Amino acid sequence: MLQTNLHEIESAEELKKLQEENPNLMVCAGRMGPMCIPVYDIMEELEEERDDVKFAVMAFDNPEAGIIRNDPNCRVFMGLPFTMYYKNGEVVAATTSIQNRQQITSILDSKF
Repeated sequence: MLQTNLHEIESAEELKKLQEENPNLMVCAGRMGPMCIPVYDIMEELEEERDDVKFAVMAFDNPEAGIIRNDPNCRVFMGLPFTMYYKNGEVVAATTSIQNRQQITSILDSKF
């Protein structure tokens, strides 16, 4: 279990439900490591500012996170976290490794 203040997804079924219920969804699959924690921190800040986006995390090592790990958009990814941006249930962007606030907000602004 990740130690963040964000909603943590525990199953592939729950991820699909969030996709159905939230037209704009950002999900970060990672661990509590140095490349992931800064992304979680930014997501926590943005959650307070962006009512139009649902922010959630998923433990990368959870077998259920295979839905993200095995997504075609992530095939060439090498570093954690894997971050997925869903618009109306479809992947509109995917990133790997650490991202700064400007990189994340740029994706949010252009895709949502």
